[in-house]
Amino acid sequence: MDRRTDLRTDLRTDLRMDLRRMRYFSVLAEELNFTRAAGRLRIAQPALSQQVKALERQLGVELVERTGRGCALTPVGRAVAEEARRILREVAAAEERLAAVVQGREGRLRVAYTRSARGGVCDALVTEFRNRYPRLDVALQTGWTSHNVAELLAGRLDAAFVRPPLDVPGLDCRIIAEEELLLAVPAGHPLARTRARIGRHRIADEPVVLWPRENGPGMHALITEQLWPGRSPRIVREEPDDEQLLLAVAAGYGIAPIPEGRARVFRIPGVCLRRLTAPVPTVTLGLAHDPRTAPPAVQLLLAMAPSRPAPGGRPERP
Repeated sequence: MDRRTDLRTDLRTDLRMDLRRMRYFSVLAEELNFTRAAGRLRIAQPALSQQVKALERQLGVELVERTGRGCALTPVGRAVAEEARRILREVAAAEERLAAVVQGREGRLRVAYTRSARGGVCDALVTEFRNRYPRLDVALQTGWTSHNVAELLAGRLDAAFVRPPLDVPGLDCRIIAEEELLLAVPAGHPLARTRARIGRHRIADEPVVLWPRENGPGMHALITEQLWPGRSPRIVREEPDDEQLLLAVAAGYGIAPIPEGRARVFRIPGVCLRRLTAPVPTVTLGLAHDPRTAPPAVQLLLAMAPSRPAPGGRPERP
């Protein structure tokens, strides 16, 4: 093994090597002038000379031939300069990777959609997030709010879109959107004949199709309290998701409350959408996480998410 190979091995394995000295010598190797190199490094020329001599003593070889007008690298010095530049590049790249991981710009982020809010704000936010942080792997799944909450608490998710309100100690939930709650009615139903807003007294005894309460207890209670205040709706059928719910309405089983965004997505034939009188019922969309276990990438996602909409307006950026 020649001396150059020995030096490469030493530079790769000697963890005591001073990276600062490597940087000083690398700049000197580019300038071949102590004064100019010291100026680039913003240190005094004697200090640079001392550090280069210390590196020579550490390696046991002469790296620089000092001349009257500057300096020249010895053959070994050229080899050391080449290796020093390579090592400094690798160190800089490693520092960048570490910073990216610590800041959440690299790694993996596990996110769940809520089944009642696919598309719209959720998909737009995730798409924008992926475009901004392409080195971050965003693993997606879809579940009801109750399922997403359980996965967050179990540590199997980092963030989840949910339907508030949530009454779950330990979880933070940021409201990111609000939308009107519409009433889906069969096309042949008397309520379908009017374009006017419908009063709550007209739906008090109507048969209702709804999804199971356990899918999202908070949203279920919010909907029933707004549409059937002081009483319980006459639920005649439960369906697992919004599409099946609308299909049941089209088949004439009953009426159903549904967020406007979802109603517009499906557009099931045989279903008419109607609005209710004031106070206009609404539902919200939240982005939940467990601050005790969430990785840094969650804060990057929250920073991009819209805040709760202003009354009657669009969502505002934080």
